[in-house]
Amino acid sequence: MNRRDLLGLMGAATAAAAVGSAKTSAAATVATSPPVQRYTYGSHPSQYVELTVPAGVGPFPVVVVVHGGFWQTAYGAELGRPLAADLVNRGYAAANVEYRRVGSSSTAGGGGWPATGLDVAAAVDALTVQGQQLAAGRLDLTRVVGLGHSAGGQLAGWLAARPGLPATAPGSNPRVRLTALVAQAGVMDMVGAARESTGGNAVPSFMGGSPDRLPTAYSQASPIARVPLHIPSVCVHGTSDTNVPIRQSERFVAAALQAGDASELQRFAGNHFDLITVGTPAWTLCTDAIARLT
Repeated sequence: MNRRDLLGLMGAATAAAAVGSAKTSAAATVATSPPVQRYTYGSHPSQYVELTVPAGVGPFPVVVVVHGGFWQTAYGAELGRPLAADLVNRGYAAANVEYRRVGSSSTAGGGGWPATGLDVAAAVDALTVQGQQLAAGRLDLTRVVGLGHSAGGQLAGWLAARPGLPATAPGSNPRVRLTALVAQAGVMDMVGAARESTGGNAVPSFMGGSPDRLPTAYSQASPIARVPLHIPSVCVHGTSDTNVPIRQSERFVAAALQAGDASELQRFAGNHFDLITVGTPAWTLCTDAIARLT
């Protein structure tokens, strides 16, 4: 993932937000925007969830937003905030998940496999207690969609696979089960990504070694290795993506269909970051998929 491209994306998003805000008074924005509330699921600074719930009695379906960034400390929950805000405006409760990542940062590091997986698992399981407390019981935990971008696609796909993990595997026996998955240019085949150097050395760095050295860990962490997931999935991927090649989604959807899952690939003419830019056709494909799956 190119940090310069990312910063440019964030700058464009900021400019777009400024244009939109000019059309609405500050007082009205404050009055109509639901508050973003935070709960923690551990003691590390990166173990938290930003939860936003629409106004109204509910209950509201939940979208778990898992940001990307090749699991590295340089990227964080700020990538998911615009998506969460838009989802809340569409009537979903949004849980924007932060987690420990790979790197030397004292406030964001400490991640890797399986620590990062256990983080997102704990974050989602905490919806039953901390989440419902903040939402005053208005979360519909029978409708929980995982939405993951890039490396977040791997994490969201793994969250979907938790019910089928061996009892001794990290993250097995979930308290909250995903009912659908939307992967945004996700890293869905971890073995293939490691061998093809997707993200450079990002996958072996995250996993702690190569697929040949850690076959069991890769088998447990890779969404493609966990099919059937027994839930519907949609992969949305740009044909011009140079960060995560579209073959990652093509392989996953083919494997899911072969295993008996309902799965589809939504292609668009665009790049890796269109998917996390609210207002783009790529983002519309994602929100349309969420609407169908809830």
